Amino acid sequence: MIDVKDYMLVQVKDQTVGRLPSKVAGEQFVIQECENCNIYIFDHSATITIDDCTNCRIFLGPIKGSVFFRNCTDCKCVVACQQFRTRDCKKMDIFLCCATQPIIESSTGMKFGCFQYYYPELGYQFKDAGLSIFNNNWSNIHDFTPVADENNWTLLPEDALPQDFVPLPDLEEFKSVRISTELNRSIVPVTRGHRQKNSEELCLVVFFAGVYTTANARKLIDEMAAKDFALVQTKEISMRPDDANRVFKEKAADFIPLLQQGPVVALEFNGDGAVEACQNIVSTVFSASKVFVSESKSSASQDVDNFYNYADMQMGM
Repeated sequence: MIDVKDYMLVQVKDQTVGRLPSKVAGEQFVIQECENCNIYIFDHSATITIDDCTNCRIFLGPIKGSVFFRNCTDCKCVVACQQFRTRDCKKMDIFLCCATQPIIESSTGMKFGCFQYYYPELGYQFKDAGLSIFNNNWSNIHDFTPVADENNWTLLPEDALPQDFVPLPDLEEFKSVRISTELNRSIVPVTRGHRQKNSEELCLVVFFAGVYTTANARKLIDEMAAKDFALVQTKEISMRPDDANRVFKEKAADFIPLLQQGPVVALEFNGDGAVEACQNIVSTVFSASKVFVSESKSSASQDVDNFYNYADMQMGM
């Protein structure tokens, strides 16, 4: 028998509370009327609603469906979900991984950054929640109720760190969760999203489905980061042959047979010399795999547009 109380935190004050990995196991969860709490849900869930909370710091592991914040004030959160929504909220800082476009409604003073978090179980929890670590629209916010000449939301400073907003738990109960908030260990690749680009030069790299797709994508991200190139956005999506023709143009024939193996993972990099750097790394490190890399600086912007316009259309963005 499921005891509903195990899946609720109601009217908790001035405490550190939460759930360890495997304790929520894909069920719904409810957080209500909590005040000045540190709340950690280190597991995947079906949906989570957070109502009437004030001055709380909240970590929510991967949510298969939606997370909905209503009437919350002065809360700081780290959240991974399929859908993100707020209504009647004020002054929230959110480090977000969201598979669809995040929506705010009747909310003000909302600030967003990219999800940046690791613990050993987190990767499996993403899979259990049916979320891809590469599909993150954290900076692409839709304000349902915009106000003329006012901005209800902004992006957090680029150097903002999750642990400065949602501190790591100091409670004995949570010591078993081995957390890291280091950038290069984050389960979700940290992207620049809609921040100002540092350079005119972009580069698109597409890995095709296989046993090592995720590992290869991560390896390239690390190699490019070591050379100070910025990762703008990532996407994991299934493609059909006619889609490949649109995106890969004359190179499509090379890649069409690979599409049946599963979804592709695309990475967009930014920085002077990005195309050459990507080509060099791919030809030396991934010589055994077929990988699409932009051919030149001039074609790269078009590659990026072609791919992401297609991807956004597919995902109904």
